[in-house]
Amino acid sequence: MGASKGQKLSGLQKQVLSLYRGFLRAARSKPCEDRCQIESIVSAEFRRNSKQVDRKNFFYIEYLLRRGKKQLDQLKSPDTMGLSSLNVSSSQKQNAKT
Repeated sequence: MGASKGQKLSGLQKQVLSLYRGFLRAARSKPCEDRCQIESIVSAEFRRNSKQVDRKNFFYIEYLLRRGKKQLDQLKSPDTMGLSSLNVSSSQKQNAKT
C-alpha cells in the first residue's frame, strides 16, 4: 500500500526502472566479482543519465532505452562475463537527436 501513496510513474519512468531491474537480475547470474563490477557500472550510468539527460528529450531517452535493452540482451548471454563502460559519446547523442 505504501507505493500507492507515492507519485505515479510515467510510462518512460516505468521502462527505465524495468531496464535497471533487468540489468541487476542479469548481474546476479554472473560470478561475484563480475556481478559487483556490473552493478557498479550500471548504477553509475543510470545515476549519471538521470542528472544529465534533458527529461523533455524523448527521442534521446528512447534511444538510451533501446541501447540499454540491446546491452541487456548481450549481458544475459552466458558467454558474457562483464561490461565495458556504458558511456555514450557526444557524437552518438547528436545522432540520436536526428
